[in-house]
Amino acid sequence: MSVQNAIDAIYESLKQDNLELDSRIKELKDAMNASGEKTAMFDTNKIAQNNRQGRKLMQSYFKQKGVKIDFLK
Repeated sequence: MSVQNAIDAIYESLKQDNLELDSRIKELKDAMNASGEKTAMFDTNKIAQNNRQGRKLMQSYFKQKGVKIDFLK
């Protein structure tokens, strides 16, 4: 699975009230390790809480799972 496919799967999970989010994060982590990427970039227009608090909460949760994320400006 590519990093972009894993990110798209996370967007779908977020739309479905975080259904299988932890397994999607693991897939993203595996894809990032395989490609050598250090940070996953997310589009703020595609996440549920597009405010500072929502982004920080998402970053914190992903960091707990061992994935560094950032957001497109």
